[in-house]
Amino acid sequence: MIRDLGNGFELDDDPARIDVASVHRFLTEQAYWAIGRPYELQERLIREATRVVGVYRDGSQIGFARAVSDHNSFVYLADVYVDPAFRGHGLGIELVREMVENGPLSNRRWLLHTSDAHDLYRKFGFAEPDFKLMERPVQPPPGGNAGSGS
Repeated sequence: MIRDLGNGFELDDDPARIDVASVHRFLTEQAYWAIGRPYELQERLIREATRVVGVYRDGSQIGFARAVSDHNSFVYLADVYVDPAFRGHGLGIELVREMVENGPLSNRRWLLHTSDAHDLYRKFGFAEPDFKLMERPVQPPPGGNAGSGS
């Protein structure tokens, strides 16, 4: 699926089109949740994702999101970003809309972790967790540091 957003911007959910090097560079240099993530891990996260959506401007990757699901009851949204040089055009809204509302997993329960952009996600029905939600944070292996896997 390619969706034209006008002004040279488009969305595409073709995994083969994802520029892994570009996504890795952005996430490991600018995204608080993925600083230092190894390239091999990022490549695997993209390859094994249930769905990926890229944002492109004149063919260059400028945004990304991935989802992981059990295909039955839940979907986890991760690694959502739009390059800061292209923010303010509604691209983040369209990226999340495409992933959450327009895709094959739209009728599932969606989860995500974020320290910012709460207003963006609220537009799509995400809310603060309630009394039912429990979380086990990343646990470092004995004698080592934990890697990032968001």
